[in-house]
Amino acid sequence: MTAQSPPADAPVRVLCVDDQPMVAEALRRMVAPEADIAFLSTQDPAKALPMALEHRPTVVLLDLVMPDIDGLTLVKYFRAHPKLKELPLVVLSTKEEPETKAMAFALGANDYLVKLPDRVELTARLRHHSQGYTRLLERDRAYRELARQLDQAASYVRNLLPAPLTDGPVRADWLFQPSAMLGGDALGYHWIDPERFAFYLLDVCDHGVGPALLSVSALNVLRSQTLPGVDFGSPAQVLAGLNQVFQMSKQNDLYFTIFYGVYRPGDGQLRYASAGHPPPLLFREGRTEELRCQSLFIGAMPEARFREAETRLEGRARLLVFSDGVYEIRLPHGAVASYEDFKAYAEAAPGGLGPDPEAALAHARALSGRQTLDDDVTMLRLELG
Repeated sequence: MTAQSPPADAPVRVLCVDDQPMVAEALRRMVAPEADIAFLSTQDPAKALPMALEHRPTVVLLDLVMPDIDGLTLVKYFRAHPKLKELPLVVLSTKEEPETKAMAFALGANDYLVKLPDRVELTARLRHHSQGYTRLLERDRAYRELARQLDQAASYVRNLLPAPLTDGPVRADWLFQPSAMLGGDALGYHWIDPERFAFYLLDVCDHGVGPALLSVSALNVLRSQTLPGVDFGSPAQVLAGLNQVFQMSKQNDLYFTIFYGVYRPGDGQLRYASAGHPPPLLFREGRTEELRCQSLFIGAMPEARFREAETRLEGRARLLVFSDGVYEIRLPHGAVASYEDFKAYAEAAPGGLGPDPEAALAHARALSGRQTLDDDVTMLRLELG
C-alpha cells in the first residue's frame, strides 16, 4: 500500500488492488502527471474493501489473478456491499479472453483492461468512470435532500388538518396518505356559524414542495375565511373568490381542483360546488348518489363562473369526499383504475354506507400491488344527521 492516502477532494481517486508491486507502480507513474488523479494501491486483496470504505475512491482497478482472493471474487464482494455496490470496478488482466470478460461483466464489473494499458486510454477511462460515479453520488444526495423536504412538507400539511369530530350533528374523520413525491392534497372543515358547517377537499396539480405550499395557502384562506366580500356559506362565491386569488399566472402555473360544501343540520340542507374535482359519493336511504356540480378548476381564467347545487338530507347519511388519488391507481398490468371502479367498490362495502378511509387505502394498495402509491390518497368521511 502506498504510504499516503489520496486527497479527499481529488476529482478522480483510484484504488488499485494488485499483488504485483511493479504493476501498481507502473500504473501510478502513468497517472502521476495528471493533477486531477490521486492514486492509492494495495497488494493484499483482503484489504480492498476496508480501504475502499476508508478512503472513498471513485474508481477501483482490480487485478484478475491474485492469491487467495481473485479479481472476480472481489467484484462479487464489492457488489454485495451496501456502501460499495455502485463503485466503478475495472478488471485488469494479462489476456484478452472473451469468456473471462463476459464473466466479469456478468458479475458487475464496469470495464476490462489488458495490462499494461496505454497511458492516454487509462486516464480517459479512469476519468470517465469517476465522473459517472460522482454524478451518481450527487444525484443520490439530491434525492435524499428532496425526500427530507417532502417529509417536512407532508408533516406540515398534516399538522394543519383538523381533529376528527366524534359527536354532534356532524361526525368527521379523514385519511391523508402522501405519495412518495408528495402531491398537493389538503382538506378541512369548520363551523361558519352555529347553524352552518363548511367542509372542503382540494388537490393541487403536480407533485413536490411547491404544490404542497400552494395547498397550505389555500387551506389557510378557507380556515380563516379571508376572501374579501365572500359569503362562506355560498359554495359558488367561495370558489369564485379562490379563483381570483389563486390565478395560475401568479402561482408558478399551478392550479387546483376543490369540492366545497356547506351543511345545515337544522333542516338538512346541503349546498355544494366543485371546481374540476371528482364528485363525492353520498350514501343515504339505501342508495348512492354522485354530487356532481362541475365548474372549471381554480386558477384557469379570472372570468370563470362557478355554479352550485343543493340537496336536502332526511335522516342519517354518509358522505365521502376524496381526491383522484383514491381511484386513479396504476394496476400491475399497466391499466389505470377509474372513478367508476371505485364507486362500485364503495357501493359493495359492508353496511351499504361506503368504506372507511383506512379500508379504501388498503384497497388502493392491493390494486397497485405496492405500499407507496403514485399520488396522494386523501379522503374525508362525514356522518350527517
